[in-house]
Amino acid sequence: MTLIRRKEELTVPQNIKAMIYGSPGVGKSTLALSAPKPLLMDFDRGVHRVNYGHQAEFTYPADNWQEAMRVLNEDLSGFQTIVVDTIGKMIDYITEYVDEQRITGYKKWQTINDEFTKFTRTLSAKNKHIIFVAHRDSRKEGDETVFIPALREKNYTAIVTELDLLGFVEMRGADRSITFNPTARNDGKNTCNLPEHMKVPIVVDNAGNALKNDFFVTQIINPYIANLEKRKEAAKAYEVLIVELKENIEHITDDISANDFVERIDKFEHVGNSKQIARQLFANKVKELGLVLNGKKYERAA
Repeated sequence: MTLIRRKEELTVPQNIKAMIYGSPGVGKSTLALSAPKPLLMDFDRGVHRVNYGHQAEFTYPADNWQEAMRVLNEDLSGFQTIVVDTIGKMIDYITEYVDEQRITGYKKWQTINDEFTKFTRTLSAKNKHIIFVAHRDSRKEGDETVFIPALREKNYTAIVTELDLLGFVEMRGADRSITFNPTARNDGKNTCNLPEHMKVPIVVDNAGNALKNDFFVTQIINPYIANLEKRKEAAKAYEVLIVELKENIEHITDDISANDFVERIDKFEHVGNSKQIARQLFANKVKELGLVLNGKKYERAA
């Protein structure tokens, strides 16, 4: 039995791997905890700074990397999301662990990245959403300043590669917003076709009382899942259409049936590049039959 799968046979993960970053106090942790049924892995030991009404019901106060990895072997069935706050501190724990193994040079950074990858893929295999929280840093690109997550350069690319979403959170006046699109002023990653700028609602009233906190569920995760379903349906429609087009082209036997197909090709409900494929298959067919185009009609070659 072949291990190779057609694209419509591939299993698409139903969970997201996201990172949000921004300045201290902008509400990153609270935003991350708006994901469904979160377990907070508190590497920064800063859960006390989150409004009590928005804190996760369960928190793991991280102590070291080996212990954190053992948490992944516990019963996590009651959680839909794992929130890592902050990823920078988590990488520090990984680095301490790797240093204890006396791994140096290039292999040190490769091992750190491998540990991170193992962490994210283990949770993905358990069908958990993963949200990393990061502080904001910046880099210079010519005269421009670009905001980026506060991560070591040797880890940054490997980490972002694993993500579906990378979002920049900021305050502009009294309004808080997030963008997942990369721009001239911030790094980003948006594989879910989310809106360019998303306003994040106020979740604490003037008296300090916690309001409903469900932004990640309603504005990010639900649209992401819906987008995946649309892609799956489009893939199914594409495969059915390609089969239909091939059958129609196979039934072309002469100039009359060829011209009939030309008149009908635009009437199919094309998906993606199906029309381009149909034209190529048709071109091969008329060549096989020895038909030539005369004006707008195909006819038998003289």
